[in-house]
Amino acid sequence: MEVWTVANQKGGVGKTTTTIALAGLLAECGKKVLLVDTDPHASLSYYFGIESEDLELSVYDLFVQVSTKEQILQSLCPTQYSNIDILPATMGLATLDRSLGAKGGMGLVLKKAMQKVAEYYDYVLMDCPPVLGVLMVNALAASDLIVVPVQTEFLALKGLDRMIKTMDIMQGEQDEPFKYSIVPTMFDKRTKASILAYQQLQDIYGDKVWPGVIPIDTNFRNASVAQKVPSHFAANSRGVFAYKNLLDYLMKSPKRSSK
Repeated sequence: MEVWTVANQKGGVGKTTTTIALAGLLAECGKKVLLVDTDPHASLSYYFGIESEDLELSVYDLFVQVSTKEQILQSLCPTQYSNIDILPATMGLATLDRSLGAKGGMGLVLKKAMQKVAEYYDYVLMDCPPVLGVLMVNALAASDLIVVPVQTEFLALKGLDRMIKTMDIMQGEQDEPFKYSIVPTMFDKRTKASILAYQQLQDIYGDKVWPGVIPIDTNFRNASVAQKVPSHFAANSRGVFAYKNLLDYLMKSPKRSSK
């Protein structure tokens, strides 16, 4: 089982869209996928029609009690896609930094939980909140590969700088270096700003940047309204084609070897 964490400390850069698009494509390849929603806003959960506040169990419960494999499995929600399950978020996650932030040993909760259900899934994709806290720390610590979506505009580049510094700080506590790929998103080839931002990404981060782009595509928004993964909603769209190329690239990317 591989764990991919989709993270950036800036919101609105395409994290949830990237998580869902990659999950749909992996499922089409016959892979069993678990989505983990660690954002208190629960956008990933709502995408699949899950009213997370009505659930008895969620990601939150992993942090407030010692969960067995059976309890974790009971927390999962199926989706309309047979190969995709989701561990949903609730607003209670927003309280974790205040209640658990100073408590020792809380940085590996998700990693330990995923190890308990590893036999059931080929891939775990974690969608992170745009805030550095116990949830993002957990998701990064659990990851084999970190996917960092970055909108191709200059303010988003500043957010990326913070994200890279966060990984550098956490690196001292890890046995194996973080493996990550920066993914340029919301690229608009008609604007000079997008082109310049993309060039700057390549100049600063070099081979850490995926040598492609995710374009602006209204099919992503329409797919969310229909509560379908993009590859099922608009299989031949340019956005889905770009994510297929990204998936091929990520599957060949080096992963962390230490679990």
